[in-house]
Amino acid sequence: MSCQSHWHTALGRTLGIILLILGTVGAGMSAAADASGWKIPPDPEIINFKRADATVVTQTLVAPPFLPKHEQVANGPPRLVKIRMDIVEREVEIAPGVFVWQMAFNNSVPGPVPVVHQYDWVELTLHNGASSRASFTINDGSGPNIMLHNVDFHASSGALGGGELTKVMPGQEVVLTWRAMKAGLFVYHCAPGGVMVPYHVVTGGNGALLVLPRKGLRDGYGNPIRYDRAFYFGEQDYYVPKNPDGTWKRSINYADQMGDMLKVMDGLIPTHVVFNGKTGALTTDIRLEAKVGETVLLLHSQANYPSWPHLIGGHGDWVWPYGKFNNQPDEGLESWAVVPGGTAAAVHTFHQPGLYVYLNHNLIMAFIKDAKAYIHVEGDWNNELMEQTSPPRVVE
Repeated sequence: MSCQSHWHTALGRTLGIILLILGTVGAGMSAAADASGWKIPPDPEIINFKRADATVVTQTLVAPPFLPKHEQVANGPPRLVKIRMDIVEREVEIAPGVFVWQMAFNNSVPGPVPVVHQYDWVELTLHNGASSRASFTINDGSGPNIMLHNVDFHASSGALGGGELTKVMPGQEVVLTWRAMKAGLFVYHCAPGGVMVPYHVVTGGNGALLVLPRKGLRDGYGNPIRYDRAFYFGEQDYYVPKNPDGTWKRSINYADQMGDMLKVMDGLIPTHVVFNGKTGALTTDIRLEAKVGETVLLLHSQANYPSWPHLIGGHGDWVWPYGKFNNQPDEGLESWAVVPGGTAAAVHTFHQPGLYVYLNHNLIMAFIKDAKAYIHVEGDWNNELMEQTSPPRVVE
């Protein structure tokens, strides 16, 4: 046998021993993680529960940043939750003098947040409104929606998230039933195909669906988390074209807008970034309130562009950076990430009264654009946590 063959043989034995050791260590680490007690094995009876035996309930959706009434812990076997969403093509002034034709689920950008528990079924009736746009249109006589729409649920499995089974023309509706197998906050969005996918998403055709664990949220030690309020921050990037004279271009309908907007989108730089569909939505139009001692669930989605949430004056006490609740949360984060087409969730218990700013900590997006929200907290000030011990004074 040549020296080279001896060398190859020895190397192979050495690599085999190393891989065996690593495998043993890895198995030990995995066993230790499983033995930590944080993970709760799924209940076979829940997984195998039949849809035909599920109690049917209807959930009334509400406009963001709020969530519909819901239980934080499942109090029985899986249910079939009926929801309805109407698609509206509408024109909205997203900033002073800046008009965008939006694709809006339930006449809202972002769309509403249905809330179910893991292993529940969702029965969606999706309606492509034939006349719901009339009060928003600027071109008389063009009231009906004019585009095909659908919905892709990132929480679902199969048929492109349901997108292949929910294509509806104006005046049509379709019913889709699917099971929520994963726990977390998940994006949904319109996805008709080709360039229509990004066009519909960046004109507002997106939202999020909350799938709670059946036993509710838990912190990093396995203790239950109960929230007093929940706010949903749907961050939206827009790509508004301009006229030759530099003014913002205004189109006559949703289809007319598309060609010029696609050219701006091709540059990958948004002209506007906002929370809740338009400038000032969560700083002026809607007042978010909480009280000292309350725990608030902060839900964030971005269907197309990255974001880095931060709560000025607070923290993410517990954070699920990817918004998935069967993963052990991180503790005490100052900022976290939302990937494009993804979500994040955090809880914070407020300890001091005053104004808190929840924002995208790309500060250009927050303050030059408008990716921010105000949370007004009432209660008594605690000097043990913070006190101005010496006021400003002139010094020489």
